[in-house]
Amino acid sequence: MEGSSYRVVFEKGGVYLHTSARKHQDPDSLIAGIIRVVEKDSDVLLHWAPVEEAGDPTQILFSKKDSSSGEPSTSEEEPTFDPGYEPDWAVISTVRPRPHLAEPRRGAEPSCPRSSWAFSVSLGELKSIRRSKPGLSWAYLVLVTQAGGSLPALHFHRGGTRALLRVLSRYLLLASSPQDPRLYLVFPHDSSALSCSFQHLQLFDQDSSNVVSRFLQDPYSTTFSSFSRVTNFFRGALQPHPEGASSPDLPLLPDDEPEPGFEVISCVELGHRPTVERAPPVTEEEWTRHVGPDGRLQNIPELKSRIFSGGLSPGLRREAWKFLLGYLSWEGSAEEHKAHVRKKTDEYFRMKLQWKSVSAEQERRNSLLHGYRSLIERDVSRTDRTNKFYEGPENPGLSLLNDILLTYCMYHFDLGYVQGMSDLLSPILFVVQNEVDAFWCFCGFMELVHGNFEESQETMKRQLGQLLLLLRVLDQPLCDFLDSQDSGSLCFCFRWLLIWFKREFPFPDVLRLWEVLWTGLPGPNLHLLVACAILDMERDTLMLSGFGSNEILKHINELTMKLSVEDVLTRAEALYRQLTACPELPHNVQEVLGLAQPREHSSPSPPVSPLTLSPTRTPPPQSREDVVPQPDSSLEILPEDEDSTYS
Repeated sequence: MEGSSYRVVFEKGGVYLHTSARKHQDPDSLIAGIIRVVEKDSDVLLHWAPVEEAGDPTQILFSKKDSSSGEPSTSEEEPTFDPGYEPDWAVISTVRPRPHLAEPRRGAEPSCPRSSWAFSVSLGELKSIRRSKPGLSWAYLVLVTQAGGSLPALHFHRGGTRALLRVLSRYLLLASSPQDPRLYLVFPHDSSALSCSFQHLQLFDQDSSNVVSRFLQDPYSTTFSSFSRVTNFFRGALQPHPEGASSPDLPLLPDDEPEPGFEVISCVELGHRPTVERAPPVTEEEWTRHVGPDGRLQNIPELKSRIFSGGLSPGLRREAWKFLLGYLSWEGSAEEHKAHVRKKTDEYFRMKLQWKSVSAEQERRNSLLHGYRSLIERDVSRTDRTNKFYEGPENPGLSLLNDILLTYCMYHFDLGYVQGMSDLLSPILFVVQNEVDAFWCFCGFMELVHGNFEESQETMKRQLGQLLLLLRVLDQPLCDFLDSQDSGSLCFCFRWLLIWFKREFPFPDVLRLWEVLWTGLPGPNLHLLVACAILDMERDTLMLSGFGSNEILKHINELTMKLSVEDVLTRAEALYRQLTACPELPHNVQEVLGLAQPREHSSPSPPVSPLTLSPTRTPPPQSREDVVPQPDSSLEILPEDEDSTYS
């Protein structure tokens, strides 16, 4: 490469090649490198090289940071193993046998010199770009050339796939494939090639030779029936916009519906945010007024509404939480409740006896139970130890935590115990102060959040996607800023959603927050609006301080114990009212807020533009032939010397 004739317009470090097909990558199979987009005369090249040679000044003439690339120039990258996620995300530990590792794929010999993996390809030689399935693992891109060969998959351990696609879109047209929304077809920037692209994609029934000129002149009347299939393609490729800027969405014509399975996310104009005032807590006297002669509660919707708007007084929680968590029926009488408690007490101790009766010799042959016991003992020993209810070396509260969690493993064999559950049980036991009642209340809570602890993490991924969807409607500039800092996935909110903000607020505030969320009012996902409220409160600090991704994560972690639960709940309710007052709220946002039923049809996710990304649907399952080796998204038990998992 001739150094003097090159200009680097984009570069990103922390881009790895995974040279082994193993699910668990070891450091020797990871090659750290730098990806660059380089202009040379009339050609544009995509260049990747290992870090030991990527920064050689005799090879490439570096330019200063391109203002529209959104990525800083990096001349040096440490060739160390990067786990691909911030330690704060590693909050799920699961007890399971380690899988057998597959053999390395052909051509990935450990003895192969790292320099031999470097490659450079002209953008004109690219045929398609495949993007990884959204998730919490490392994102990757697979580049396919016109000759039909695939370049090594590029794994972005520190983010940057969106930024690279934005830069590539300056030189190429990237069209989402109708068959696979994660596959971008690559076309050059000229109208004749674009007409061929229309014919190739079969987007129009008639001859497409003059489609481009007609569409640019009148985008609404020209073949509008096919528009929903290519919304993102036209929006990203044909609309003129400044380099690096996201294209605005094109509005739908009145009374026009997109095809099933395709939702056009357009800019929503929200009205004024209303003022909300919280009410005082529900007192024991007020609760008593709702109890009938036979002990049956009356005016239940009104009572739930009061709990939502004000919470509960501390002395009332021990009784009221049993109703909020489904242990006692809202419609049951006092006698029915007594019979129910007797039945559930017998059931609890039968399950407890199952693990109590296992001898030490039996447990040595039961690695699953032994693993649960060890993990529970370690977690319980550091759960809320500053709270007087749990402080001290021989505290009986710790023994109760341990027994309840082990019994839950007998109750829910499939899920067992996962790190973080002790944080959810601790406030419940503190409030009800009874082993049996605490167990069944905990089971009720777990019915709401058990998906958070599943090994696949699909529930957490879906919630992060829903959170991002809400935030895009509420504050698109904030989303754009987070995108520009490789934080657009909102994974710094992972801990918030996993254990319902347990580590973000002081202990008394957690009690207030949870009882409000348990009412299910005003909709099923108030916890997502709580997250939006916190981000809204920190918006100016994040955007005006020039934070990068590491600083954003650090700032979010430092909010712990500094937030006011009443302020956050007030703002969350105001955001809800602001959204529900919007007459043009997209259907998928209405679904998240519980205002609309999910659509009955089952269809693949809409094509997603590389310029504006919306997590409205989960992409369809990929075929086995399309699977590219990627890092394991499951997380192992953390080391014994770890002081705290997510503090």
